[in-house]
Amino acid sequence: MIYVSTRGQTDGVAFQEALLGGLARDGGLHMPQAWPHFTEAQMASFRDASHAAVAFAVIRRFLDASWSDTEIASIIEGACAAFDDAAVTPLRSLGASEHLLELFHGPTLSFKDVAMQLLARLFAAALRRRGGGVAIIAATSGDTGAAAIHGFRGMEDIDVFILYPQGRISEVQRRQMTTPTEENVHAIAVEGDFDDCQSLVKQCFADESLRADLSLTGVNSINWARIMAQTVYYFTAALRLGAPNTPVRFSVPTGNFGNIFAGHAAARMGLPVACLNIATNANDILARCLHGGEYRPRQVIPTCAPSMDIQIASNFERLLFELSNRDSRVVLRLMAELKTQGGFRIPAPVLADMRRLFRAASVSEAQIRATMEAVQRQNGMEIDPHTAIGVHAARRLREESDSGDNMQDIILATAHPAKFPEARVSAPHDSAAERRIQALMKLPERLHALPARKDSLEDFLRSHSRSNGRPARSGR
Repeated sequence: MIYVSTRGQTDGVAFQEALLGGLARDGGLHMPQAWPHFTEAQMASFRDASHAAVAFAVIRRFLDASWSDTEIASIIEGACAAFDDAAVTPLRSLGASEHLLELFHGPTLSFKDVAMQLLARLFAAALRRRGGGVAIIAATSGDTGAAAIHGFRGMEDIDVFILYPQGRISEVQRRQMTTPTEENVHAIAVEGDFDDCQSLVKQCFADESLRADLSLTGVNSINWARIMAQTVYYFTAALRLGAPNTPVRFSVPTGNFGNIFAGHAAARMGLPVACLNIATNANDILARCLHGGEYRPRQVIPTCAPSMDIQIASNFERLLFELSNRDSRVVLRLMAELKTQGGFRIPAPVLADMRRLFRAASVSEAQIRATMEAVQRQNGMEIDPHTAIGVHAARRLREESDSGDNMQDIILATAHPAKFPEARVSAPHDSAAERRIQALMKLPERLHALPARKDSLEDFLRSHSRSNGRPARSGR
């Protein structure tokens, strides 16, 4: 498998280079040159398989022959072992045709663990091959940073720098990043919002000298391997409910567009997805874009679902590339308009294609709380604000749909409610997750505060990165 850039200004690269490089050299995002495809018979054969077995079938298609079956299987098994549910991503029913896909059974109680546990092991294997070290830099609205720190903490050849918006994430999210004591991880509180953090990361990648000196790489969903890993649970969830013979629709709490793009990727690979619901909070750029055809960021609004407080969805670029028949000239023009004019209009053919698979709903703060209370009352189940957005959007769009009662709705439950105690609608009950959070709150914190300036961040990176001037080790 060869990986190309959405901006088309670089040559294709192999998986290892796409993995370790993160962002493409021209500032674009890596995409597989062609989509692997599964037949209905192949998918039906996965129906009773474990998460690890389905993950191997999917991931094997994206890696080249230099990665042996044994090595890939070992990496996947190690990642799956980090989860406290044997199914890794279990389904729970809210009704006859409504289901929660629980993605929060990993170390940091967030869906980001599913990809990050795999990514850390892939990085370790790739660096053993190539030699040398890397410095990971990533922006987070809360969950990516914690999952990255817990995935990569203590790794000898990897430094991790996580930028988060100061005062705009939950206390639990912050403490998951600031309490690890390993010297290779650094939590950086930026004076600004998530989009400021993301802009700083992109500026660092655009600095060729800095990128080369520190061997910079990224583990945000700009890294293709994140998307690759997340496609797996779309397959497992749909197959448990009878796909490919039963129609399924996914409702996805959406901020940076990576999680829902993984659903689009699964559809490209043959999974019969009837619809992907873009579920947003008040930061509704993606819903506004789908409804009105214009992509124009506004000021970020703090909400009770902070992981979705995003106005610039990086992975939307991948969808634009795919739906413009992979014409990188279109992507370059639209990204230039975003930078110089503050937004752009979606080309009519692209918008029409988008509306064939995607729908969207924006959910208010009052609707989030009402949905959390309704699920607690009707199902005796507590959900977090992000998941509530997915539930509300699924129910609203189902009412508007004429698809019939045989459609199965799968709502991605992206975080455990214990991560957002400020938003809870019921008292915590004793569980392993709750005890983990209680222990976390007693640990000392270690963080660094920086202004949203590239020069300040660069000084910090150069003074704390072990990759700065370190010679590469010989590969195996």
